Amino acid sequence: MAVFDTTRTAYGTVGLFGRVSAAVNSVIGTIAAWNDARVTRNALAKLTDRELEDIGLVRGDIDDVAEGRRPF
Repeated sequence: MAVFDTTRTAYGTVGLFGRVSAAVNSVIGTIAAWNDARVTRNALAKLTDRELEDIGLVRGDIDDVAEGRRPF
């Protein structure tokens, strides 16, 4: 007798739990990236102009570095 199992999802598909988990992970990742940028921005802002110059930056570069738009 053949049996067709309808309780399992097909391989490669993601069920409701997988989609919710992915959404939560995305939110957590976004918050972590925001916090990393905030910490970097605050640390660089505390440096003097001379210290920034020593590492090849000017004050206007801080936001770009913090957001990852400029490799550091």
